Amino acid sequence: MTDLTALDQSPEAEFGDYVALLKPRVMSLVVFTALVGLLVAPVQVHPLVAFTSILFIALGGGASGALNMWYDADIDRVMKRTRSRPVPAGKIAAGDALGLGLVLSGISVVMLGLAANWFAAAFLAFTIFFYAVVYTVWLKRSTPQNIVIGGAAGAFPPMIGWAVATGGISAESVLMFALIFMWTPPHFWALALFMKEDYSNAGVPMLTVTHGRKVTRKHIFGYTLALAPVAMGLGLTSIGGPIYMAVAAVLNAGFIRGAWRIRARGEEAAIADGYAAEKGFFRFSLAYLFLHFGALLAEAALRPYGLGGW
Repeated sequence: MTDLTALDQSPEAEFGDYVALLKPRVMSLVVFTALVGLLVAPVQVHPLVAFTSILFIALGGGASGALNMWYDADIDRVMKRTRSRPVPAGKIAAGDALGLGLVLSGISVVMLGLAANWFAAAFLAFTIFFYAVVYTVWLKRSTPQNIVIGGAAGAFPPMIGWAVATGGISAESVLMFALIFMWTPPHFWALALFMKEDYSNAGVPMLTVTHGRKVTRKHIFGYTLALAPVAMGLGLTSIGGPIYMAVAAVLNAGFIRGAWRIRARGEEAAIADGYAAEKGFFRFSLAYLFLHFGALLAEAALRPYGLGGW
């Protein structure tokens, strides 16, 4: 855990440091998937309610990022990928990061409840708690299943967006959750394959550290195979359609092919080309998720014209 006394000595932070504290890249995924969940729901939402709801969901995502950076500052300082983050770099005091995370958490939950409904607000509160406490405090440093279980935190936003519109949960929102949940392990394990030393040095029990790269490659392939039917199954629901199914078929074929290529590689080949296949798979995984949700959005946009949906 963060050493507050060691990290509270920091120079005056700039605006960009506080933006970085909220993990804007992660927030962008939260915003996009939550927006899709809201827009594909069968209940229309007033544009002002939709905008304010997404704003507060984004704020909640940023609050989670701030709390994560506060608690993980000690290991972030060790890892090359994270040592330049505001808290370990000494740009923002640990106490300030904690305070900001708590304040933004409270604001986001209360305002989402007032703007939309209290079910969605409670869902957001649970998501913040799950990411900050269940994943960051408990799972991340205790088990190689950290990403598998902890991935639920990143999978909740489309369900929250759906809840903003409908006030509840449905098979469609659960499958959107399942798509992200099943996608998360191969996505992060691909990163862990070429960042193993970072996690090892920080003492984070990522699968590559506890079981080695060979086992991790097999797990990536297994989860990718399990992900495909979830992705295709979503296309058979009321929010799917031929556009989504075509996009999903192409993406999942490519994802499985990439996972098989990673599984079949030995370490000598991976080292020789600088883990090019693994890095390519990681980049493709980002496009994979974006395009699936983009296809859902296209189905919803075209449905009023009789061109989307079943």
